[in-house]
Amino acid sequence: MEYRNLGGLEVSAIGLGCLPMVGYYGGRYDKKAMIALIRRAYDQGVTLFDTAEVYGPYISEEWVGEAVAPFRN
Repeated sequence: MEYRNLGGLEVSAIGLGCLPMVGYYGGRYDKKAMIALIRRAYDQGVTLFDTAEVYGPYISEEWVGEAVAPFRN
């Protein structure tokens, strides 16, 4: 994974957009499946996750938080 400097933070060059996870473009996806997807992305080096309070509202932020909580250092 390549990384870039974004406002003083080093983030992955590839990010994961979380808007579709909460059903913005259709039906909402399964929470367990989305948490697994987020963890898989993190395992592959993704550190940039696009969330916003209006996604759900707040659902994408909660799911990303739950998914990466075990990886905190």
